[in-house]
Amino acid sequence: MRLLVDSQAVIWAVDDPTKLSPTATAALRDPANDLLVSAATVWEIAIKAGLGKLSLSFSYRDWMNRAVADLGLTVLPITVDYAAALIALPRHHKDPFDRLLIAQAQLDGIRVVSSDAQFDGYGVTRVW
Repeated sequence: MRLLVDSQAVIWAVDDPTKLSPTATAALRDPANDLLVSAATVWEIAIKAGLGKLSLSFSYRDWMNRAVADLGLTVLPITVDYAAALIALPRHHKDPFDRLLIAQAQLDGIRVVSSDAQFDGYGVTRVW
């Protein structure tokens, strides 16, 4: 199954896997799953690390390369279609990065690995 991993889940998977739920851990470890990370998540983590709002266990570039390699992530690009879908979303969730993930999940029928229950209001299937 295709899974879109949100920023918090990526961070926890790399730096503190004990914070992941057992279901999320199993989903991330299952080799049958196709794990995706949005370009928005890559950007969000870079922004927060650059502003000093997020402390990573390595420099950003090394950390992100390790996350992609260790988790077997494929970066899902941001497209005009995803951005257009984001504009049409109701305002249940105000975080612009998460709203893009929701749009990507809706358009592509992808499940989202996230502890954020606000995703549920958009009809996406959340794995946690």
